[in-house]
Amino acid sequence: MYEQVAHSLLNGILDQLKPEISERDLRHFYTRLGANFYAIHSLFHYLYGGRDDFEQKMLRLVEVLASKYITRNKRLRQRDTERELDHSWFLSQEWVGMAIYADGFARNLEGVAERLPYLQELGVNMLHLMPMLKCPRNASDGGYAVSDFRDIDERFGSLQSLEQLAEHLHRRNILLTLDVVVNHTSNEHDWAERARAGEQQYQDYYYIFSNREVPDMFEETMPEIFPETAPGNFTWEEKMQKWVMTVFNNYQWDLNYSNPDVFIEMVDIILFWANRGADIVRLDAVAFLWKKIGTTCQNEREAHLILQLMKDCCQVTAPGVLFIAEAIVAPVELIKYFGEDAVIAKECEIAYNATFMALLWDAAATRNAKLLNQGILSLPNKLDGATWLNYIRCHDDIGLGFDDADVIAAGYEPGPHRRFLIDYFTGLFEGSSARGKPFGRNEKTGDARISGSLASLAGLESAMQSGETAQIERAIDLILLLHSMILSFGGIPLLYYGDEIGTLNDVSYLDDVGKANDSRWMHRPRIDWAKSELRHNHGSVEQRLFQGLQKMIAVRKATPAFADFNNREVLDVGNPHLFVFMRTHPQRSNESVLVVGNFDLHPQYMTLSDLGNRGRFALGQLSDLYSGESPARFNDQIVIPPCHFYWLTDRRVG
Repeated sequence: MYEQVAHSLLNGILDQLKPEISERDLRHFYTRLGANFYAIHSLFHYLYGGRDDFEQKMLRLVEVLASKYITRNKRLRQRDTERELDHSWFLSQEWVGMAIYADGFARNLEGVAERLPYLQELGVNMLHLMPMLKCPRNASDGGYAVSDFRDIDERFGSLQSLEQLAEHLHRRNILLTLDVVVNHTSNEHDWAERARAGEQQYQDYYYIFSNREVPDMFEETMPEIFPETAPGNFTWEEKMQKWVMTVFNNYQWDLNYSNPDVFIEMVDIILFWANRGADIVRLDAVAFLWKKIGTTCQNEREAHLILQLMKDCCQVTAPGVLFIAEAIVAPVELIKYFGEDAVIAKECEIAYNATFMALLWDAAATRNAKLLNQGILSLPNKLDGATWLNYIRCHDDIGLGFDDADVIAAGYEPGPHRRFLIDYFTGLFEGSSARGKPFGRNEKTGDARISGSLASLAGLESAMQSGETAQIERAIDLILLLHSMILSFGGIPLLYYGDEIGTLNDVSYLDDVGKANDSRWMHRPRIDWAKSELRHNHGSVEQRLFQGLQKMIAVRKATPAFADFNNREVLDVGNPHLFVFMRTHPQRSNESVLVVGNFDLHPQYMTLSDLGNRGRFALGQLSDLYSGESPARFNDQIVIPPCHFYWLTDRRVG
């Protein structure tokens, strides 16, 4: 389609806008709409152009964008303008995030507001509030089975308390991240209730079938996400006498994005939360947005087009808002959620680096970096205008989605190696100090994922039970080592609440009938604020972890080489226990940081002259940016203590 044709269609749409929209001062809106309309119209036409009501739906979409622009307040519009002028603002090394459940962190949103000084004390300036929308009490999937997309569960507070928290955050220059569950709803959502009551309009919002003919065709190629608790991908709905697609749980109905009404509704919802103050919107389960018989129903091309269309729509109404892609998929697929054949992200500016997370846990278990080095080398390059979200632990399970080719290249057999990791982190492997539990075990394949808090998986729980000082020291060192990796790798580090004070597994979930069959609740804690006060007691576990992270974050923020401009190079130093990479200042190539992590329980060495043309590190006096000390050295060889890291520079520190 020629662009002038698109503009002609746009003019026709603008002529049909309702008076309450067309009579407003929308100069900035019209400028952005004109700049993005060709892409919006092209994508919308590709997805829905075969429908007789296409032009009507196109008009409806523009009305949604305009109405949400009108209700966007002056403060948020000013942020949009500032970020349009500095489009790479989020690539800075200054951002450090933390994910929290508001009720687990501080009871409710008002409590979170009261605890903001704690986050600032640590150095956190991006807060991800885990889902807190209305959900059925005993069928919530941790907040991801939403029964009302526009209201907050009363346990957390109200829309007003969220808006007040957003204002508090923004005054402190802390970003707010909110979730939008784009793939499914609760079976108690109004749309589902109306579908259940027989309204065809809302049955068309979902994948609903009268018999098993089509579902059985889907099942031939669709994997099971939760085989242990939710086998199969369809659920019989007794009241409708029909089958509903339920990929995640039988109480979560998958939305049908081949219906433009669903797309428009979800864009409206995303912009609703953008207008409540979200700087970043995390889009949940984006890999599942498009379903086709004969496929896995993941990572389909149309899913990417939907995300591109969502991003273009957001660029018109709230261009300062970023998207996070929650896509826990293979690296070759994950990279596509930034958008292909582009420099600036066309889909999501941020994506979870699940591969790096899993590789770090492999290094912790094997006490070497063989698979970590191999897997990172196989991670495709991201776009210049996009970034990773790097994390060790999150609300979800730990999956072992390594590429089998990388596992083999590292010298392991894929099946036995994954079984070793499961046994290791659930404490079944002899000598393991980890105290996790399996999650989502598939009895047909033997596959499983892992639940457990960072501290318990890293051996702190068993060490404190034994009282062995050396084991406690080792666990603390490992926790700090893992954090040093995500804080220096390149991208936005996302801490998980409680990890900063060594929070252990919480087994009280077993007493709650709505949670007892989901081991992930053991690492969704309620913060013990009395325990957190121990961060002020010199020598306590809490003090060593909190102040260690606090210092690490401060150093990161002061180190431009840690900004994310594709300025990382992984280095082979010939020692399988070490993970080594170079970070280089984006403007001054002679200012670099050499990051070294030793995952072994014994000291290891590396030879600086093996760094090739980076051998200048072998000539100068090296200093660790974190400790201010110089590593032990003999000629051009340096020693890295057990479970230790260095952020080395050849410039004098302090």
